[in-house]
Amino acid sequence: MSEPLLELKNVTIRFGGLTAISGFDLHIGDRELIGLIGPNGAGKTTAFNLITGVYQPTEGAIHFAGRTTLGQRPYQIAKRGIARTFQNIRLFGSMNVFDNVRTAVQVHRSHGIRDALVRMGGFRRGEADVEKQVMELLEIFSLHKQRDEMAKSLPYGDQRRLEIVRALATKPKLLLLDEPAAGMNPTEKVELMKLIRFVQEKFGLAVLLVEHDMKVVMGICERIAVLDYGLKIGEGTPAEIQKNPKVIAAYLGQEAEHA
Repeated sequence: MSEPLLELKNVTIRFGGLTAISGFDLHIGDRELIGLIGPNGAGKTTAFNLITGVYQPTEGAIHFAGRTTLGQRPYQIAKRGIARTFQNIRLFGSMNVFDNVRTAVQVHRSHGIRDALVRMGGFRRGEADVEKQVMELLEIFSLHKQRDEMAKSLPYGDQRRLEIVRALATKPKLLLLDEPAAGMNPTEKVELMKLIRFVQEKFGLAVLLVEHDMKVVMGICERIAVLDYGLKIGEGTPAEIQKNPKVIAAYLGQEAEHA
């Protein structure tokens, strides 16, 4: 078996006397689409915050592309190739669509303040390359006609797409999606599932999906891990998870019969 792209080993995090996640193991391979589910308060978003460096684990190890992430700040981990979206959309609402994506492309730029002030040739060429990258992404996701619109004025579904585009602009190897179907109607959820599959295949990414909608999770994930009160109580294919007694008792309940 090849080395996983992301590996969490016995990861635990405590906040004072509260253990939010305990002994959590997870591995994600290149181009895998993995689901992470569980009841509210199970520790799913905390896991995302650990992976992206917002939190540091109390115990355990996290490795990405063969190297530890411990002690690294979120921007350093983002540059290494991990990007995320949020349950509550966090676009720059007062910026237009183009500039929202441009801010993400800048993560990999090396020009400094002096270059920007004097606008040297290298800086101008870099700016032209950034514009090209931004427009290519916007065209792929059919947002190019809205390039000058304020992000906050977009329909909800387009805002979700823009947030994913902005994450992709950082050129990640692993994309973390935090409840992307929240607030969507059934038709939008079907389109979201197609979008996630498209993103995975088009950009050759691994995807870790946190989502409450079981039809979305069961419909696209290759493997699913289940958290309950910070403990992993199950992991397997969608079919295995639907039949897992611990998972049914803790979370799925009647949903397992209809997913």
